[in-house]
Amino acid sequence: MDNQTRHTFRKEERLCSRKTIEALFAGGNKSMSSYPIRVVCMPLSDETMPAFREQIPSVQVLISVSKRRFKHAVDRNRVKRLIREAYRKHKYLLTTVVAERGEHYALAFLWLSSEHVEAKVVEQKVCNLLQRVAESLPAIGE
Repeated sequence: MDNQTRHTFRKEERLCSRKTIEALFAGGNKSMSSYPIRVVCMPLSDETMPAFREQIPSVQVLISVSKRRFKHAVDRNRVKRLIREAYRKHKYLLTTVVAERGEHYALAFLWLSSEHVEAKVVEQKVCNLLQRVAESLPAIGE
């Protein structure tokens, strides 16, 4: 079984590079919202991609919940866990399209609300955003 059928979320799929994160939020990158989540997407170029690019997956993900939204770490961690689980289940919507193109992308999921939301709603929103990002990929690379 490959990772797409097993629905895994490995450590390599997490976006950790400070240089890439700064480039992702520097501006000029594609952003979409499906309240209460916003996603920022950027194709990885030679400057923003690490030297060991053969080992990195086609999509790397960052999940962020602001302390301004939830004061308690327990609440922030719960929201991040919900987003991570929804991405893990539905990442194939994006990874199959990106893998066919042979490109690499960085995604950041940002939480916009100060309210708790049910897991089913978070899953629907993440699924919606992944579909929209996959549909807009040709426009992102231009």
